[in-house]
Amino acid sequence: MQVLSALPKQDDPRLLVDTSHFDDAGVARLTDEIALVQTVDFFPPVVDDPWWFGRIAAANALSDVYAMGARPFSALNIVAFPAGELPLEVLATILKGGCDALAEAGALLLGGHSVIDAGIKYGVAVTGTVRPGAQVTNGGARPGDLVYLTKPLGTGCITTAARKDKADEAVLRAACESMGRLNRAACDALVEAGVRAATDVTGYGLLGHGFELAAASGVELQLSAAALPLLSGARELMQRGFASGGAGRTLAYLGARLVVAAGVDPVLQRLAADSETSGGLLLAIPPARAAALEGALAQRGVPVQRIGEIGLPVTGGRVHLSG
Repeated sequence: MQVLSALPKQDDPRLLVDTSHFDDAGVARLTDEIALVQTVDFFPPVVDDPWWFGRIAAANALSDVYAMGARPFSALNIVAFPAGELPLEVLATILKGGCDALAEAGALLLGGHSVIDAGIKYGVAVTGTVRPGAQVTNGGARPGDLVYLTKPLGTGCITTAARKDKADEAVLRAACESMGRLNRAACDALVEAGVRAATDVTGYGLLGHGFELAAASGVELQLSAAALPLLSGARELMQRGFASGGAGRTLAYLGARLVVAAGVDPVLQRLAADSETSGGLLLAIPPARAAALEGALAQRGVPVQRIGEIGLPVTGGRVHLSG
C-alpha cells in the first residue's frame, strides 16, 4: 500500500470522485449537466455454467455504477481465454451471458479486448452517467442514519462448495439468480428516496465494504448479525467450513477496526466477512427518509432488509457487529 500511495495524485477540477475513499467508481465532470462514471472489474469463473458466469461478471461490474446512483451507458468486454484448449463455443456463451446483462441494463456494448491466457477471466469496463454533484459516494453516512442491504449474503461459501461438488443444485441455482440480478431497481430506489451513502458488496464482503463506507464517512457502522439476510443453504455450508479465501483476509485486514459483541454467532460473523460476487447495495439513509426508501424498494420488488444503523463519529471508521 505504501508503494501505491506514492503514485502521483491528480489535481483537476473535473475530477469529482477519485480513489482516495475506495469508492465503487470514479466520477469526472464532462459538462455542467453530465459526469462520467467509470469502473472495471473482471475475474475467473465463480460457477461452471458459462452463461451464468458471463451474466454474473457483467452484473458485478454494473453494480459499481449503480452504487453511485448512476445509469450505465456503454461497456467494453475484457477477456482472457485458453484458445486451443477449450472450444470457442464456451467463450461465445460467456459473452452471451454478459451481453444479456448489459442489454437489460440498457448499456451499449462497444467492443472489448481479449488475450490468450492459461485460464478463463471475463469482465466488463462500464461507463455510466450522472448529473455532476448528484453522485452517491460511500462517504456520505452520518450518525443516526439507518442501514439497508438489498441482496442476501452467502454467494462466497455457496460457490466455494459448488466447486467441490458439495452444494445442492437448487441452492446453487438460487445463488446464481441472486448474483445475476442487476442492482438497477435498487439504484432507482436509492435515487428516488435520497440515499446519501452507498456501496456495493462484493469481494471484501459485507464487513470489508461496510468498513470502507465507515472509514470514508468517519463513523462507526453498527450491524446486527441476526438481521443479516442469507441465501438458502448458506448458513449450513458455512458451518461445514466452505468459506471462501476472502473471509479470512477480510477479518485479518480489519483487525481491531472490527468489534464483535459477545455472543455473536461465529458462523454469521464469517458470512458477513466472506467474499460476495455481485452482491447487493449497502445503503445509509436518514431516518426521516427511511420510509420512502422502503416503499421505493418494495414497489420495485427489491427485498427490504434493515441491518443496522450509523453510530457516532469515529476517526478512521469502525464496524461493530452485534447479536
